[in-house]
Amino acid sequence: MKSNFSRVLSLLRQEKGVSQRKAAAELGISQALLSHYENGIREPGLNFVSKACDYYHVSADYLLGRTLSRDGAIIEMEELADASEARENLRGSILAKLQKKLVVNTASVLFDLLGQTGSREAVAQAGAYLSSGLYQLFRQLYRAAGGNESYFSTGSRAFDLDVLSADMTLARIRYAKALEEYRGEFPPVDAQSLAEGYQGLAQAVAQVFHNTDERVKELEKGE
Repeated sequence: MKSNFSRVLSLLRQEKGVSQRKAAAELGISQALLSHYENGIREPGLNFVSKACDYYHVSADYLLGRTLSRDGAIIEMEELADASEARENLRGSILAKLQKKLVVNTASVLFDLLGQTGSREAVAQAGAYLSSGLYQLFRQLYRAAGGNESYFSTGSRAFDLDVLSADMTLARIRYAKALEEYRGEFPPVDAQSLAEGYQGLAQAVAQVFHNTDERVKELEKGE
């Protein structure tokens, strides 16, 4: 816990924009003790962890470095079994929650890995690709619900002609090019490294891969 907790604790304070003295006072401890926590010299008790979670509005799993999702969205094995074996028995709201975890956790791992490369272009294009996909899904829902599409700047005709898919394709091309041109060292992305580095989240990544592979297999059967 020591390295992950201390790093996250320090980053959260800096992100909040408060001094170590102020944070310590609001958390009810001395500045010296907070400094020890942030530098990994001492480990806190559960009472402090609870206070810090409330103070920074994050889950204990996030604070302890067990997940990249601030609300602690770790997928349990039982949920994965439901997703792959009993999907027809799940209520829509429950299935939606599960799919959200799969997508959010997988995206968290992806952007954490891309952030380690330091390639701004790769990060930007990955964001553009995913944003276009979300835009299309949201707009389709907005339309089905009877919303006024003047809310969007892209005209209805351009949207119906699938211009957003073209935008996604261009982003994917630029993303691939950015990775090809990257000259630094890539972080390990094999199954074992993901499992060790992203406990809980790696299950979501594996499930997303599996679900997608299964859909592709169905497409191949139809050829």
